[in-house]
Amino acid sequence: MGLLPGGVPDGLGEDEVLQGTTLSARAVVFFGDPPESMYQIRQWYTALEALDQRVPLVVVAGDSRTARLLRAESSLRVVVVAQHATLDEILTGSDVRLALYVNHSPQNFTMLSFGGLVHVSLLHGDSDKTVSVSNQHKAYDLVFVAGRAAVDRFARHLPYFDAEARCVLVGRPQLDALGPDPVSRASTERSTILYAPTWEGANPSVAYGSIDVLGPELARAVVAEPGLRLLYRPHPLTGVRSPAYAAADAEVREIVAAAAAADPGAGHAVRTTGELAAAFAEAEALVCDISAAATEWLPTLRPLVVTDVAAPWAAVASTPLLQVAPRLRVDDVEDVAALLRTETAEDPGREERRRLVEYYLGDVTPGASLKRFVMACEAAIEGHEDELERLDEVRSDDGSGRREGGEASNGIRRH
Repeated sequence: MGLLPGGVPDGLGEDEVLQGTTLSARAVVFFGDPPESMYQIRQWYTALEALDQRVPLVVVAGDSRTARLLRAESSLRVVVVAQHATLDEILTGSDVRLALYVNHSPQNFTMLSFGGLVHVSLLHGDSDKTVSVSNQHKAYDLVFVAGRAAVDRFARHLPYFDAEARCVLVGRPQLDALGPDPVSRASTERSTILYAPTWEGANPSVAYGSIDVLGPELARAVVAEPGLRLLYRPHPLTGVRSPAYAAADAEVREIVAAAAAADPGAGHAVRTTGELAAAFAEAEALVCDISAAATEWLPTLRPLVVTDVAAPWAAVASTPLLQVAPRLRVDDVEDVAALLRTETAEDPGREERRRLVEYYLGDVTPGASLKRFVMACEAAIEGHEDELERLDEVRSDDGSGRREGGEASNGIRRH
């Protein structure tokens, strides 16, 4: 009936049906969140479907509404589990060895309790937000990251974490469709400016969003400039926690709608569906906050402006990109049209950004990241099975390695 508090899974599992079964898979993606977090896993569909061709995979969902969307939008197999006991039953005796996670949801600890699996954090983007170096990464055995920048970020910002040992470079399979150059852009005499701010964040310490402090002013400045077209792409969670963000988002949408109505040929528009890469393909320049959007824009080799509006109490896990990209502050927003004209016409930072592409994303040749991702998953499984065998030998050596019935003490029955 829609009466659940926001962010709470509905807990309507298929537990009765699953009792007495095991998962026919080698890998699981654990996603315990409700539908508002679907954007976090949607970007992984293509990569996960490719992995499923090599490593049979099942998505373990914790919300029936999320499961319905997953089944409708992808070819992935999905089960809905509400109780930890059910999860224990379907994993025990199965061949599952790999667990993947696309966020740091507290729900993840339901799956993280199983030592028979190798647990891998994927997240849903690489950025200079502190979530990219959160202490929560220590809960996982491995962290798959896009490029060397992420390893260096961990090494500089997260204590007691061996970044060299725990991080695996896989690139960003989501960018394969984007390629090193523009895919397609609207045929217009105007330069399209994509404004893609992040949301307000779950906590004050991760408040990097610009929409409430300069969003409406930026929108007015861009639509008032005859040579510019505004494409507005808000974060899917904009306004879920802060009424001020929700109000600013509504105001920007109204500005865009009014400008589009006044001059239909200008092409001003709001984009709230589809992947971010599709919006990238339409734009000559990007204005974004400290977020994964900045990193993922790099392969386009087109102008980038990053806002400098993080709250005073918000920490930033800075990397070189924030020194290379022009920064837009609240006091500068009146001159943003002039800045964007210069960036689109001259792009003075192009070569500096070009040198950063590999550092942040590795090989961006279409298909290269997807291949590395699949190979990394296979290697993680192989490495973990070796580790389980080593532990079996250790327990056998001290006489404590077996229980009655020949079941290994790690709870995984050999078939």
